[in-house]
Amino acid sequence: MAPNDTSVPDAAREHAEDLGRFVTASPSSYHAAAELARRAEDAGFARLTETDAWEVAPGGRYVVVRDGSAIAFTVPPSAGPTTPFSILGTHTDSPGFKLKPRPTTGRSGWVQAGVEVYGGPLLNSWLDRELELAGRLVTRDGAEHLVRTGPFARIPQLAIHLDRSVNDGLALDKQRHTQPVLGLGEVSEHDVLAELAARVDGRAVDPADVLGYDVVAADSQEPRAFGARGDLWASGRLDNLLSTHAALTALLGADPQDLTGVAVVAAFDHEEIGSESRSGAAGPFLADVLGRVSRALGAGGEDRRRALAASWCVSSDVGHAVHPNYPERHDPSNHPVAGGGPILKINANQRYTTDAHGAALWQSACAAAGVPSQEFVSNNTIPCGSTIGPITATRLGIRVVDVGVPILSMHSARELTAVVDPWYLARAMGAVLVR
Repeated sequence: MAPNDTSVPDAAREHAEDLGRFVTASPSSYHAAAELARRAEDAGFARLTETDAWEVAPGGRYVVVRDGSAIAFTVPPSAGPTTPFSILGTHTDSPGFKLKPRPTTGRSGWVQAGVEVYGGPLLNSWLDRELELAGRLVTRDGAEHLVRTGPFARIPQLAIHLDRSVNDGLALDKQRHTQPVLGLGEVSEHDVLAELAARVDGRAVDPADVLGYDVVAADSQEPRAFGARGDLWASGRLDNLLSTHAALTALLGADPQDLTGVAVVAAFDHEEIGSESRSGAAGPFLADVLGRVSRALGAGGEDRRRALAASWCVSSDVGHAVHPNYPERHDPSNHPVAGGGPILKINANQRYTTDAHGAALWQSACAAAGVPSQEFVSNNTIPCGSTIGPITATRLGIRVVDVGVPILSMHSARELTAVVDPWYLARAMGAVLVR
């Protein structure tokens, strides 16, 4: 282990280590939502179920899960019909691979799992890593079971002796070259679903009772600090469990007496594939929850519109630190660096929602938290991605600002950030909730 850099506060290291525990507990979006809910319940939040009647009251703290998404919220003791919402929006899914139907396959003495590309992963980064399968199984009785295998599979790279030109440009076929191996023997001797059913959290499940599943592949290597001074942090799924963990940390650390509105963490699934699902940001989940909270606080239609007009959402997703080997790919004047604090994400075409009011809100929050801040804008020749920010602004009509933490290797199986930046983000988010 590299010696600790004394310039990195102990609190930042403790935050990073807890982020590591959160990531390790969350190999799939379903695990992430469950872990968020578990931590909230351990902190005294009451679990709500969407099919039940809700009893939401001022001073209460609550959490609700929908598939791979979770929303946790704290209602100030003084809340009323026009109390606004302070929302920290993130997502729980990450790019990678998802298990196909009839997943047991293979050839030439190798047993493989059939997978489909999910989102936009850096395919080459997934080669030669021990992967686990994780997600949910649904059984004949309609029950949902979380499952994870631990190190289970690997996508092997072709040896250089069999492709002498590989270092001149690696081209992977998404179908032929991405199916992981998981064992030896005849395909008929193996059953991937049976292997999953035997590893359900808590108890084994009869494979014949498994009628549906949502299972992804995830890097099984644990997060860790490294580098000459131990100030670098490597982990799978930083996009976007880093923001989800920071938002939850901010919410759990906020005193309900100091809140300026109903404090909400909304962690959505399916951002990496467009958010268009019942549990994605383009779906009705957040609007449903906010509507039920407003009604519980006595709000009619006019009151609810007034509350939303005064509300804010901070949409947090990881962003690009300047890459030392490719500086020309970044804007020449705006160079966000790892360790320099969270970034304010700006795009003229509203791929990010930040405007002048959002910039002022975020800069004020960073200043109140004693956190450095920096801006990110794309090079004009390289279009940027997008976030849940524009979707949330469009669906709810509230002000949204896009922020994040600068990282390298975005969409890699294992991404890289500075130890201190996730802590900075959580502190700034906390200042938003009590501004």
